Amino acid sequence: MKQININTSFTVFQSAAELPQEAQALMQQAVEIRKKAYAPYSKFRVGAAILLDNGKIVLGSNQENAAYPSGLCAERVTIFQAGAIYPDAKIVKLAVSAASDTNETKSPIPPCGACRQSISEYEFKQDTPIEIYFMGETGEVYKSDSIKNLLPLSFDKNFL
Repeated sequence: MKQININTSFTVFQSAAELPQEAQALMQQAVEIRKKAYAPYSKFRVGAAILLDNGKIVLGSNQENAAYPSGLCAERVTIFQAGAIYPDAKIVKLAVSAASDTNETKSPIPPCGACRQSISEYEFKQDTPIEIYFMGETGEVYKSDSIKNLLPLSFDKNFL
């Protein structure tokens, strides 16, 4: 028997105002698109913004459905749209903002497991790290330099 230790590391910004200019602008777009989320059931709105290496920005928000779990998270809406419209572009940065209609969300909200797996697929495909910034409605913003930091034991095509 042996034990392995996996360490993760995040850069923590006290607020979105502390982010580097490019990330700050991207997060602002995630906040704005979050307000357009279709979340009548959970009342939990998420917005995502992706910066591509061609300079394009792709936006998305969570889309719920009365037939759970037919809806889709903001991160996957955005990443799949980027992959469909710009299949050869690399994802440079992903900004995610989440807010509840019923209470203030002050803690950074990371991508769920399914979204982490989807982000991992694109990071693996492009063989370049994706910077991931995530926050709640207000408060701190966490930055991960790669999805590998959020999903250290990832599953990819090499296992198939």
